[in-house]
Amino acid sequence: MEIDARALRDAFGAFLTGVTVVTTIDDAGLPIGFTANSFASVSLDPPLLLVCLAKTSRNYDTLTKAPGFAVNILAEGQKDVSNTFARPVEDRFASVKWQKGPFGAPVFADVAAWFDCAMHDVVNAGDHVILIGRVEGFDNNGTTGLGYARGGYFTPALAEKSLLANVDGGILLGAVAERDGAILLVDDGKGGWTLPFVEKADNDGMEAFETAAAAIFGPPLQTGLLYSVYEDTKTGRQHVIYRASLGEGPLKTGRLFSLQDVPTTAVPDGAVRELVRRYAQESTLGNFGVYFGNQEKGRVHAVAAKR
Repeated sequence: MEIDARALRDAFGAFLTGVTVVTTIDDAGLPIGFTANSFASVSLDPPLLLVCLAKTSRNYDTLTKAPGFAVNILAEGQKDVSNTFARPVEDRFASVKWQKGPFGAPVFADVAAWFDCAMHDVVNAGDHVILIGRVEGFDNNGTTGLGYARGGYFTPALAEKSLLANVDGGILLGAVAERDGAILLVDDGKGGWTLPFVEKADNDGMEAFETAAAAIFGPPLQTGLLYSVYEDTKTGRQHVIYRASLGEGPLKTGRLFSLQDVPTTAVPDGAVRELVRRYAQESTLGNFGVYFGNQEKGRVHAVAAKR
């Protein structure tokens, strides 16, 4: 079968990825870097990751001979950084605040996360090489990363605005709020447990939800990535649930349950019960999906992302 390279590239582009800038120091001691979305984690023990580099890249010789490199995962507000490092700009690093990481490669400020790596292996792969790095140092800012698909950028914030703006019925905003390996469940008013939910007003977003949740439940709540969207066909209400971090402080209401001992049998609502059970299972691997459907049936779209 003869493969059309352009068509294949377009097909590869259907996969939603994050956006990174890969950096190192050249023989003259100057920083170099380029935008890349072919990044993946490889192993936790030993800690390995990979990026792919075209053999036609002007950075090929420097990267393949370097003792190490860094991967900077761009935050959702850093499209300009991505564009700068994707173009032949004279001094790309003038546009970013950076410093040398623990192993010596440039790491950026305000990124979602960075990894400074020693070169573990260089693997030949057709018209590319795979650079496998051993993580020598990293930092996780906790912010959401910038996304890329079909030749364009996307951000969870934009997806959220679109999602919340196009629902005709009432919306309940909820969260699987975790702290120290335990999640928050609250009284459902019927003798059972449920997740924390807040009614969404017409112009409210997640900021309003976080404020309301903190006032009701006590500790501050910081929402992360989308976890479940489903309509209750019996009530006509849409439920939009996010993964979240629960801050320190005493609870005004509700109770924290260990993920290893969540009382799912005491959660009367079947949709919430299945959601809590799925979260407990997925948290053991750190690979979380996103559910779309109704209270009875739907589909979990598998993704691998940190909260």
